Amino acid sequence: MTEMNTSPRGGQGPRADRGPARVNPADKSQIKAHPVSLKRIAALFAPHKGTIAVVVLLITASSVISLAQPFLVRGIIDRALPEKNMPLLAWLAGAMIAVAAATAAIGVVQTWMATAMGQEIMHTLRTRLFIHLQKQSLAFFTRTRSGEVQSRLNNDISGMQTVITSTATGVASNLTTAVGTAVAMVALSPRLSLLSLVIIPPAVWFSRRVALLRRDITTTMQAELATMNTQVEEGLSISGVRLAKTLGTTGRDAALYTASSQRLIGLELRSQLAGRWRMATMGIIFSAIPALIYFAGGLPGSTMSIGTIVAFTALQATIFRPIMGLLSLGVQWVTAMALFSRIFEYLDLVPDITAPVSPVPLDPATVRGEVRFEGVRFAYDGGPDVLRGIDLALPAGSATAVVGPTGSGKSTLGALVPRLHDATAGRITIDGVDVRDIAPGVLSRIVGVVSQETYLVHASIRDNLLLAAPDAGDAELWRALGAARIADLVAGLPDGLDTLVGARGHRFSGGEQQRLAIARTILRNPKVLILDEATSALDNTTEAQVQAALDQLAVGRTTLTIAHRLSTVDDADQLAVLAGGELVEVGPPAVLRDAGGAYASLLAAGEELEPAT
Repeated sequence: MTEMNTSPRGGQGPRADRGPARVNPADKSQIKAHPVSLKRIAALFAPHKGTIAVVVLLITASSVISLAQPFLVRGIIDRALPEKNMPLLAWLAGAMIAVAAATAAIGVVQTWMATAMGQEIMHTLRTRLFIHLQKQSLAFFTRTRSGEVQSRLNNDISGMQTVITSTATGVASNLTTAVGTAVAMVALSPRLSLLSLVIIPPAVWFSRRVALLRRDITTTMQAELATMNTQVEEGLSISGVRLAKTLGTTGRDAALYTASSQRLIGLELRSQLAGRWRMATMGIIFSAIPALIYFAGGLPGSTMSIGTIVAFTALQATIFRPIMGLLSLGVQWVTAMALFSRIFEYLDLVPDITAPVSPVPLDPATVRGEVRFEGVRFAYDGGPDVLRGIDLALPAGSATAVVGPTGSGKSTLGALVPRLHDATAGRITIDGVDVRDIAPGVLSRIVGVVSQETYLVHASIRDNLLLAAPDAGDAELWRALGAARIADLVAGLPDGLDTLVGARGHRFSGGEQQRLAIARTILRNPKVLILDEATSALDNTTEAQVQAALDQLAVGRTTLTIAHRLSTVDDADQLAVLAGGELVEVGPPAVLRDAGGAYASLLAAGEELEPAT
């Protein structure tokens, strides 16, 4: 899966009232790279066949009914008013009101049904895509920008609303209106209809030219807006503001944002002024149309009534918009297919890590927690091996520490147990069951992970803890906080458990975030615990507090600790030393220290092992 740039479309689909527009080359490229099956699109609409049929009938009925207005006007002008026929006048005037009311009512019902159908389809796509993306491995999110994922979920699916509720219904409405209006014009006056055939083409041409000019400028404006959005996201986030203040780049950031905003001024002016002389020419043409019709009606030998001329003029003004909408159909179609292509492209991604079809039944409450690595090999995306020939046993309830220099594969080894990655060869078992044969929900209850990069959602402390145990009561939450050595701090907060942690937990220090994460893991009560560089970024005092919490958490569990400081592994039951992706030593820390091997060499060098990347 190659990384793709987020479209600046911003979720806005085609609009017929802008006139025909140029096909976006990016849309063509997207469709070519990932063709869209019409059968697959039709499957989305299949559950709504009844709604579609009713909407089409309503559109047709509205278009046909609205065509009665010019004929009613002709009747009023040619008969009711000259003849002073009040009953006829009342009937025709009432009919005009009834036609207006009927088309308005039909429009409301049509909009409601089309919007409801569109929202249902969007809901189906949105939830399917979200759930499918959750199944992707960490490798997918590593190689794909988060903005790209958000664009597919938000902008592209929102763009489908326009396709479903506006473009599709607009085509039906424009087609029926254009055909019906043309038929009505011919019925009123074949001669004037021929005159319209001469006038409409240049009007359409001028309108298209203006639309093309504005489309180019609008594309540039959208790109500039995307740049500004990126500046806001990067410059006004907590991390961005912290970086700007510490590096002293606030002035530079403000200057960049100001420059982008200044460019928007010029682009907006160009957009408003684009094609003004053409628009003026079009205005003259449309002003001349009624004059030409009136002139033709007044020629010697003309038998047209005044009512016919007025009615025809109204129809002439009506037919231009649906014709322009139909001319935009090609662009609308390509845009719609590009949206479907982008959504289906992600739905077609095959997860690197899949749930077992027939998972082995395993009760987390009775799991002993014996973990074994058997001939394990691992490589990222077909690259060189990061781990090779790993054979390692972690007895139930024991503590194993893994040490080794940067890049030796320590963190990768720990990530294989909860299936954040799958072994390229060999297997990892828990109580003799391959982790690939355990249902993901069960595996997440058996294996807990506490890493250096703690993540707290932007919610209360209570909500963050309940992620691990949704049914836990306050007493259980406080016990977990106590075991994590942070209960006193939380109790001292004005809102206690209801205190908001802030974006990514920035309301608290790094050590406090770690202890909250440990409390959350305690609530999960896993039998196997992976501690991945959990204290590497902390100062000595905070590390001691967090280490005490980790020691409490590790009691009675099988623990695999990714260690970055050799001084922290003395209490482990066994030590595993990695070098170059291979397991070079295994044994009790004291024995390895006296053996004069790889571990002893690390100690002699006084090396402080940095976190693996």
